[in-house]
Amino acid sequence: MATRSEEYLSPEIVNRGIKDSGPYAGSPSFSVRVHRGLPDFLGSVNLKYVKLGYGYLINHGVYFVGVPILLVIFGTQIGKLTWDVFHFEYNLVNAILFLGFLCLIVYVYLDLTPRSTYLVDFTCYLPPDELKISKEEYIELAKKSGQFNDVAIQFQQRVLKNSGLGEETYLPRAVFHPNYQKDLKTGREEAATLMSGAVDELFAATGIRPKDIRILIVNCGVLNTTPSLSAMLINRYKLSHRIQSFNLGGMGCAGSIAAVDLANDLLNAYPASYALIVSTEIVSFSWYDGNDLDMVLPNCFLRMGAAAVLLSNHRRDRWRSKYQFKQLVRTHKGMDDRSFKSIQLKEDSEGKQGLSISKDIIELGGNALKANITTLSPLVLPISEQFHFFKSLLFKKSASSKPYIPDYKLAFEHICILAASQKALNEIQKNLVLTDEYMEASRRTLERFGNTSSSSIWYELAYLEAKKRIKNGDRVWQLALGSGLKCNSVVWKAVRTVKQVKRNPWNEN
Repeated sequence: MATRSEEYLSPEIVNRGIKDSGPYAGSPSFSVRVHRGLPDFLGSVNLKYVKLGYGYLINHGVYFVGVPILLVIFGTQIGKLTWDVFHFEYNLVNAILFLGFLCLIVYVYLDLTPRSTYLVDFTCYLPPDELKISKEEYIELAKKSGQFNDVAIQFQQRVLKNSGLGEETYLPRAVFHPNYQKDLKTGREEAATLMSGAVDELFAATGIRPKDIRILIVNCGVLNTTPSLSAMLINRYKLSHRIQSFNLGGMGCAGSIAAVDLANDLLNAYPASYALIVSTEIVSFSWYDGNDLDMVLPNCFLRMGAAAVLLSNHRRDRWRSKYQFKQLVRTHKGMDDRSFKSIQLKEDSEGKQGLSISKDIIELGGNALKANITTLSPLVLPISEQFHFFKSLLFKKSASSKPYIPDYKLAFEHICILAASQKALNEIQKNLVLTDEYMEASRRTLERFGNTSSSSIWYELAYLEAKKRIKNGDRVWQLALGSGLKCNSVVWKAVRTVKQVKRNPWNEN
């Protein structure tokens, strides 16, 4: 048992600087902190989340059960029909009743059952080459900026070395200017560039007119202006005065899936409509120019990026869309104080603002992930896997014996996990027992674009499309964690094989 526990402990050596007094004055001082790693969330199961998953399945199952029953009843009756029923001189009343019943069935199917939500297309913004930055250049600029002391510089060097980031991620050079001061003007300019770049590409790719958009949702974690970012897009593209607009802030890297959830609900309320989702993070406004290591960490990973997604519940769009929305599960751990404080925007002792990342984020994020996938499992796993799982729970030999671990690779052909860091991806791969092929999109996105926050999962899906991996019927799982602490999952099913991708950031590489 001791060996098992040690596997999930993460030691950290902390440099406390030079001692000023005492017998060891003038000598460097170090201490060792030990943090828990990602918990073994497949080794134990919280049954309340299993119950919640089956609750979702049953609540939505009425549509899958009710419609077939009506069709069976209709089928048994239509078999009894003869031409005489429609003969006006023979029985006009029966013919009218039958046609009325048929119209009722069509009405129930078309108007009372939920419309499917389709992902028509999406685009990811590719910043210009002059914004590319290597890890070596990052450190050189950080040294010249005068913003960081030697300890903070050394910390960033160590983090970047093992980060998984490549040499061509994108970052505005202005953040390295001496005495850099973040302001709304700079933040708005970066937001306008990123968002309009992605939206322009989406309108060009789909042929949708701006006035056709009925629902607009923008999510950005740190920058929240007045007027809002969504209002900026409404003004730029002159969207309809009937637009239902929403601006989601403070939700971090999980914001895009939260936006999909909101858009899906709104599309159910507004039949035959288009919803536009824009996901981004403004690096120049989240940049931290102090020496608190917990707050320096996000500087090393966050990079420029934005994605625009077009959703529709027009039935005619089924034939030109790429994906159909299947399931979405959101898990929130904000009731726990440690989880709530694990990612937060705050000021350091000198009043400098930045994002603070807890050293326990891997453990806390793992707990949120465990709850999320336990809820999602009943909705996506094959019946055979669920049968083995419940059999192991009902007939386990002892209280200490572990339940059957389902094979999640049977539920999805592709997985897009938030490209947060190399360490996080390694832990998730190990605990979910995923192959390198399943992790390829996440690792390549982290290497090429860095952590672009909520838009990261869309760069990963774009990578799969660029490699022509998406086939008709494939299921794609997008998974992201964000501040709060929350873990969100969304599942899409490809409705066609994606053969040619014209507007794709990976085509330039």
